Amino acid sequence: MATALQPSNLLFALLGSVLGTLVGVLPGLGPAAAMAILIPLTYEIGPVPAIIMLSAIYYGTQYGGTITSVLVNVPGESTTVVTCLDGHPLAKQGRAGAALGIAAIGSLFAGIVGTLALMVVAVPLSALALRFGPVEMFALLVLGLTLVASFRGRSVLPAIAMTLLGLMLGLVGLDPVQGVPRFTFGAPNLFDGVQLVPVVMGLFGVGELLSSLQRRPVKPMTTRLNSLLPTRPEARLATRAIGRGTGVGFALGLVPGMAGIVPTFVAYALEKRLSRHPERFGHGALEGVATVEAANNAHAQASMVPLLTLGIPGTATLAVMMGAFMINGVTPGPFLFRDHPDLVWAVIASFLVGNVILFVLNFPLVGIWAQVLRIPQRYLQAGILLFCVIGAYSLRQSGFDVLTMLVFGLLGFVLKQLDWSAVPLVIAVILGPLIERSLRAALSLSDGDIAVFVTTPISAALLVLTAFVLLWALRGLFRPSRPARPVLRP
Repeated sequence: MATALQPSNLLFALLGSVLGTLVGVLPGLGPAAAMAILIPLTYEIGPVPAIIMLSAIYYGTQYGGTITSVLVNVPGESTTVVTCLDGHPLAKQGRAGAALGIAAIGSLFAGIVGTLALMVVAVPLSALALRFGPVEMFALLVLGLTLVASFRGRSVLPAIAMTLLGLMLGLVGLDPVQGVPRFTFGAPNLFDGVQLVPVVMGLFGVGELLSSLQRRPVKPMTTRLNSLLPTRPEARLATRAIGRGTGVGFALGLVPGMAGIVPTFVAYALEKRLSRHPERFGHGALEGVATVEAANNAHAQASMVPLLTLGIPGTATLAVMMGAFMINGVTPGPFLFRDHPDLVWAVIASFLVGNVILFVLNFPLVGIWAQVLRIPQRYLQAGILLFCVIGAYSLRQSGFDVLTMLVFGLLGFVLKQLDWSAVPLVIAVILGPLIERSLRAALSLSDGDIAVFVTTPISAALLVLTAFVLLWALRGLFRPSRPARPVLRP
C-alpha cells in the first residue's frame, strides 16, 4: 500500500482512472484497444506504474460505460448492456442521477470487496501452482486455452479456428531450441516473431475504428441529472442487490474465459427472481442497476486471479495486460508472487486506491463526463487512428510494425462483420509459446515419451477436464436438427 500511495504511482492511477472512464463513456472503443495504444508508453515509466495505469483503465471502463447506458441507452461496454434495461427507463422518469449514483456506490463496494477477496484467494492458488512441473503446466495452459475458446456461445467452431490461427502465429520466429527461423518466409522482421502490440492494436483499435464508421453516431444527451442519492426504501433494496451481485460476479470471474456480460445477466436474473415485485424489472428498478454494476466490477477484480496466479488471461483486455507484463520482463503465473512480490502486491493495493479515485471521479463529477458525448465522433476517430500509428511505430521505429497493425486491423474488421471473436486469437498468440515451452520441457524430461502427460494425477485430471469442456462446447453440433413445426394458418 505504501508503494501504491507514492505520488508517482498515484498520478498514474489517476491518469488510468480518467482514461478508463473516458473510454467507457465513448461507445465502441473498449479497454483492450485503449490499453494496446498505451503499451508503448510503458517502456519508459517502468512496470509498477505501467501496470497500475493499465489496471485503472481496465476497471475504469466499467464505471464509464454505465453513463452512456443510462443516459442515451447505448452501452459503453458490452458488460453494461444489462444496465440499459432499467437504467434508461429510470432516466426517462427523471431518476438518471439516482441510477448513476447507485451504480457508482455498487461499483465501489464490489471493487473493494473483490480486491480483498483477490488477496485471500491469490496466495493459496499461487502456492498450489508452484508445485506444477512442465507436465502439469502444459495441461493447465491447454485447459485455459480451451476454456477461453469454449465460452463463445454458438460460435464455438469460429473460436476454435481463431485459436488455431493464434497458435500458428505464435510459432513464427526463431525456434527456441534449434535457433533456426521457422514460418518467416525469409523476412528478417519476423525473426523475433509476430509482435503482440501491433496485433492487438490492429484487431481491437483499427478494427473497431473501421467498424464504428458503419454505426450511427450517438445522439447527444438530453437528460438532466437530479439527485444522485436513492430514497430509503430503494437504498434497502439496492444494498441487498449489491451484495448478491458482488458474490455472483466474483464467483464467475474466477473461471478463465467467462465473458463479463455473463455475470451481469446471471445477477440480474437472480435479483428479478428474488424480488417481490419482478414486474418492475425492465421498467426502472433501481436494484436491477445496482446488482448489475456490482457483478460487473466484482467480475473485473476476480478475473485478475487466473491471470496473476496461473498466467491465463481470460479476456482480450487481460491478454493485453499480460502482454504489458511480459514486455516489462515480468511473466504472470505461479512464480509472480515469489519472484516479484513488490510489484504484484503494489498493483493489487492500487486496485483499492483506484476504485476510490473512480468513485470520486464518477459520483460528484458524472455530469462533466456526460458532456463527452457531445464531441463529434469524426474527431475522436481521427485521433484514435493517429495514436495507433504512432504507438505501433514507436515500438521498434519500424514501418513493418505499422503494416502489421493495418493488416490485423483489416482482419479485425472482417471478424466484426462475421461476428467472430478475436479474443481466442490474441490469447493463443500469448499462450502458444508458453505451451510449446512446457511441452518441450516435459518431452525432454521423459525422453520423448508422450505418456508422461497421463502418468501424473494432476495432469491427467486437467486433460480429462479439457476434453470434457471441449465436448460440452461441441455438443450442439452432434445433435440432430429438429424439423420445424408446421405453421397453422386460419
